[in-house]
Amino acid sequence: MSAKKIHEDQKYVDGLAANNTFIIQTIYDKFAPKVINYIKKNSGDAYDAQDVIQETIITIYNQAKQNKLELTCPFDAYFFLLCKRKWLNQLKKIGGKEVTINEEVLSEDDDAPMLSFESSVFENKEALFKEAFLELGEACRDLLNATFKIKSMEEVAKSLKITYAYARKKKSLCIGQLTKLVQASPKFNQLKN
Repeated sequence: MSAKKIHEDQKYVDGLAANNTFIIQTIYDKFAPKVINYIKKNSGDAYDAQDVIQETIITIYNQAKQNKLELTCPFDAYFFLLCKRKWLNQLKKIGGKEVTINEEVLSEDDDAPMLSFESSVFENKEALFKEAFLELGEACRDLLNATFKIKSMEEVAKSLKITYAYARKKKSLCIGQLTKLVQASPKFNQLKN
């Protein structure tokens, strides 16, 4: 690992290891909103996000203290990836599926620039999705927003005061329309390549 250049964001890892309250607050202020947003969009709420953030901070603290963690990528990418892995693990546990991701360790084989790149690609895909979503008609946006929040299509139909059959058909049409909008964007081809 000594061959790799230590990133300037090492200050966050060192700050956590030293229990520096200013650094800890800075981490919450700068990096937590992105995690909260991600978890809220993926079957969680703000409380779930706070738990994941706290667990991740403890994980990084332990890595810094016990393993002398040396950061070779931006802290944001590392922190977000660990939070994302922890959240996916929790979703798998809730769903009763076997957990396959070990969120405690980022292998030395995980290339730091690649993690940073993956994080920025994720953000660009999310931005493209939001742009396309806003181009949909209001009825489609309402229906899809309801399906993001409510898992049962029967409940979605009830909440929108439409029939179950119509809700399923309309959802399929809206997703098709959203897919076309995403694929028609010039940004889509840039992200694919």
